[in-house]
Amino acid sequence: MPLPPSADSYVLLVEDNRDDEALTLLALRESQAPPPVHVARDGAEAIAWLERRDVAPARVVLLDLKLPRLDGFAVLAEIRRHPRWQSVPVVVMSSSSQQEDVLRSYHAGANSYVRKPVRHEDFQATVSHVSHYWLKVNEQAAAG
Repeated sequence: MPLPPSADSYVLLVEDNRDDEALTLLALRESQAPPPVHVARDGAEAIAWLERRDVAPARVVLLDLKLPRLDGFAVLAEIRRHPRWQSVPVVVMSSSSQQEDVLRSYHAGANSYVRKPVRHEDFQATVSHVSHYWLKVNEQAAAG
């Protein structure tokens, strides 16, 4: 469900797991004054969204690593290569606790790495904390 091009504050959620998507959307909806969310269910769809010239940069990107077609590392590399998206915060949200994935994410330009909790309640609480920080506390650079 793409957002209208005029949407000036939204979250780009890149997630292929329907349960994680639903929990993330629920947690975002429960936050105070939630922004609209665009969901890309694979890496290629996320990059296609980035390449649309009429789409403003997201307020924050919540990015899974293990995605079909193109993985999260490829999406992260494209975000950091794309001039309009370079300053957009990217939060990697992955079930992986592999130190290699954490380091690779940060080296590729992730702003944060959050391990997805297994329990639904913990997952929702984590998304709530992440969204509170990146959408309410963090001062974002103006899009360039």
